[in-house]
Amino acid sequence: KGGRGWPRHRAVGVARQAPVLYIDTRVSPFRPAWGAGTAPPRPGLRILGPSLAVMVPAALPGLSRPGIRTTTTWLTRAAVRRALAQLGRPRVRALIVASLDDLLGSCAAERRIVYATDDFVAGASLMHLDPAYLERGERRQAARADTILVVSDHLGERWRRLGHEPVVLPNGCDADAYADLDDAPPAPAITLRPPIAGVVGQLSARIDLALLEAVADRGHSLLLVGPCDPSFEPARVARLLGRPTVEWVGAVPFEQLPSYLAAMHTGLTPYADTAFNRASFPLKTLEYLAAGRSVVATDLPAHRELGTDELVLASTPAAFADAVGAALTTALTPAAMAARRAVARTHTWDQRAAELLSVLDRRCDAVLDGRR
Repeated sequence: KGGRGWPRHRAVGVARQAPVLYIDTRVSPFRPAWGAGTAPPRPGLRILGPSLAVMVPAALPGLSRPGIRTTTTWLTRAAVRRALAQLGRPRVRALIVASLDDLLGSCAAERRIVYATDDFVAGASLMHLDPAYLERGERRQAARADTILVVSDHLGERWRRLGHEPVVLPNGCDADAYADLDDAPPAPAITLRPPIAGVVGQLSARIDLALLEAVADRGHSLLLVGPCDPSFEPARVARLLGRPTVEWVGAVPFEQLPSYLAAMHTGLTPYADTAFNRASFPLKTLEYLAAGRSVVATDLPAHRELGTDELVLASTPAAFADAVGAALTTALTPAAMAARRAVARTHTWDQRAAELLSVLDRRCDAVLDGRR
C-alpha cells in the first residue's frame, strides 16, 4: 500500500529494530499519475537504509480483472523472491500480508501472518470487487496463515469464525508530524471564516453525508481535504460543495497536511454506520488528536476502544451538528491541545511496531516450545 498509510509507517517503525523488506503498491508502467499530481514510483528494489528496503512490483494493466489479477499476483511473488535474493535473505522471520492476495507463499518464512486492516468482504462495493471472490480469499488466507492480526476487536470476530484467535493491533499515528502546527505555513486558498470544522480523507461511501449536511445547515464553516470518489452520490455531493460555508480543496500532499490541520478548529470523522466502518480503525481520528484539535466522530467500536474523553461521539445528524457547534465554541487552549496530543502519543507507529515485534517473539517462542 503506497503513500503515508499504515503499512509504510509500520515498516519504518519495525526497521528501527529489525531488517524489513516493504512491498509497496504494485504499479503498471502505463499508469500516468500517482496521488496528488506526482509521478508513479518505478518498479524495482530500492535500499532506503541499513535495515529498510522497498520493492515496487510491476503490475499488468487492468488489475481488477480476474485473469490479470492472478498473473500479477504470480509476478509479485516472483519479484519478492528476487528482491530477497538480492538482499541475501532467501528466508525471512515473518511474511506479513495486508490483503487477500495469494502472497503467503511468496518466500520461505518462519511465520505467515495476515494483517486484516479492514473487513474486506464488507468493503467489496467500495473496492468494486465480487464479495464471493473476497470470501474465498479470506478462507484461503485463514487456512495458510499462522497468525491473524486485526485493527479492532470488532473485526476479530470475523476471523474467529474462520478458526483463528486474532491478535488486535490497532492503527497508530505520526504524532511528531503535527507537533509544530503553529510554525506551519498558511494553507493556500482557504477563504472560510473561522472557526472551521474539517474533514481529512476521501469523500466516499464511507462518509455519512447527512452528518456533513447537518453541520452546513447550522452555518458552520466546513473544510474538506482529500479526493472525492466520482461515483459517490455526485449530485448530492455537488450540492454540499456548492454551499457558501463549505470549501473543498481536493487531495493535498502529505507535507502540506499540517497547514490544513492548523486551519481547523475541530476535526470530524463522519463515518456511516456500516459493517465496513464498524470493523475499521479510523486513522484521521488519531491525526486530529495528534494535531491537538477537538474531535467529533461517529460512535464506532474503535472510537470507544480508544477509551478517552478527548473526542465527542455522536451519530445522528442533529446530535452530530450539536456536538460540532459546541466544539467550535470551545477554546483551543494550550492545556486542551496538550491533553489531546498526550492521547495520540499513546498510539504512535513506533509503539505499534514494538507491539508487532512482541507478537512475533511470542509466536516464535511458542513454535520453538512445541518442537522441544
